Amino acid sequence: MNALNIPDTNLKRIVIIGCGFGGLQLAKKLAKQAYQVVMLDKHNYHTFQPLLYQVATAGLEPDSIAYPIRRIFKGQKNFYFRLAAAQKVEAPQNVLHTNIGPLQYDYLVIATGSTTNYFGLKGVAQKGLPMKNIPEALNLRSLILENFEKAALSHELSDRQRLMNFVIVGAGPTGVELAGALAELKTHVLPNDYPDLDFRQMSIHLIEAMDKVLPPMSDTASKKSLKYLTQLGVQVWTDTKVANYDGKDVYTDKKTLPASTLIWAAGVKGASIEGLNEQGEMGGGRYLVNEFNQVGSHQNIFAIGDVAAMQASEYPKGHPMLAQVAMQQGQHLAKNFKAWAQNKKPQNFKYKDPGTMATVGRNKAVVDLGTLRFGGFAGWLVWMFVHLMSLVGFKNKAVVLTNWVLSYFSYDKKMRLIIRPFQRQNFSD
Repeated sequence: MNALNIPDTNLKRIVIIGCGFGGLQLAKKLAKQAYQVVMLDKHNYHTFQPLLYQVATAGLEPDSIAYPIRRIFKGQKNFYFRLAAAQKVEAPQNVLHTNIGPLQYDYLVIATGSTTNYFGLKGVAQKGLPMKNIPEALNLRSLILENFEKAALSHELSDRQRLMNFVIVGAGPTGVELAGALAELKTHVLPNDYPDLDFRQMSIHLIEAMDKVLPPMSDTASKKSLKYLTQLGVQVWTDTKVANYDGKDVYTDKKTLPASTLIWAAGVKGASIEGLNEQGEMGGGRYLVNEFNQVGSHQNIFAIGDVAAMQASEYPKGHPMLAQVAMQQGQHLAKNFKAWAQNKKPQNFKYKDPGTMATVGRNKAVVDLGTLRFGGFAGWLVWMFVHLMSLVGFKNKAVVLTNWVLSYFSYDKKMRLIIRPFQRQNFSD
């Protein structure tokens, strides 16, 4: 059963689904171990998701935050990559079915990450815009720029205001960073491109269902980020829930906001795969795993990162869906694979929280490092350094740093290109 043209060897085969943060770290750490490693992904590149919002707001080109998978693992022995989408797991037979054929495995690691969760809001799902990958970020970039092109042609004030209004749902790090980037476009960039538009008519609304922005972070970070957002002119709505969206108006439990663009950053769910025992899943599409990341009662099927829910005393509902969790689980699982190969006892996973941070714009960021809380320019420098060092490849680091330096001194974002026009689907109930 070898439709993917993977050579048969006497080595145990580990199949990894997904080259996100967890899958990437796992495959790297398995490089010198006596396993055959097969990685599957729907894209042929690894994406640095924390900077997707900069692609969407014309700050970076997509190749600055993406890196070819085959290039990452160039020269790694017993490693095979296939461009494929996982469809179904047949656990009793140790077979994974993909869109290009079945594949036998000895061990299966599900590192598929997360997907957008609309919480049953059909209008939002059809008319709103997610931002989980590079194609979605490029869609958003095109739509933002097209809106201003249309606004420049509009004779109706109400239509022009809708085109220039942006509603972001979800005030976690992604929503906060996106709101700050749009506010900087409004202040420093777009008025130069569209001098015939009155940018006092442009509004940026950030909606959060909970009672504060950046709910996962400290109260200090939340208050500082709210202050920064307000200074940038962002309208922040806490304790507010979205009820529906029809492509023209955002309906909430407090008021209706006219907007041609709704960006959904309010929730994610695990990108689970058909076929595994449902008893091995916990709410939100996440697989319930033990302290070794094994799924349910399966001894040779593992899940890491966003798609895994490991219950611990500090995290009764599973670890937070963060890149650092996925990276640490990937590294830890590689150590356990080495232990199993040597007939040694595996070690329990223990998450070490390195801290959380978010940027709200130029010289404005908030950082939680243990008991240390700080923000402003110092936080912004820390945020830039951490994200820069986390990128894959020297070229990507150099390109991103160059773009950031130029943007800092010029107050400009040069990637304002509509490469592929965005086509919105017609809404039907």
